[in-house]
Amino acid sequence: MNISGVLVHSRPEKTPAVQAALEDLPGVEVHQTTDDGLIIVTVEDTDAVASGDTMVKMNLLEGVLSASLVYHHFEPDAPDARPNANTTS
Repeated sequence: MNISGVLVHSRPEKTPAVQAALEDLPGVEVHQTTDDGLIIVTVEDTDAVASGDTMVKMNLLEGVLSASLVYHHFEPDAPDARPNANTTS
């Protein structure tokens, strides 16, 4: 599991469009926006895209001034919970 908290600063007049574009990125969830262009999001790895690649795409969106990592949590995926799943017979 790889979860990151990101603060996106957008041009205030572009915030609705930036929010919509962020919501279209895989693994991104928008939590809050402000009138002055700040957008709080979380990013999780997906099977198809690493969160780091998603954060690079955030910085390239039209209207984004910056996207800054403010929190990161990583832990290995839990082992398969099925009995004897990791052993061979």
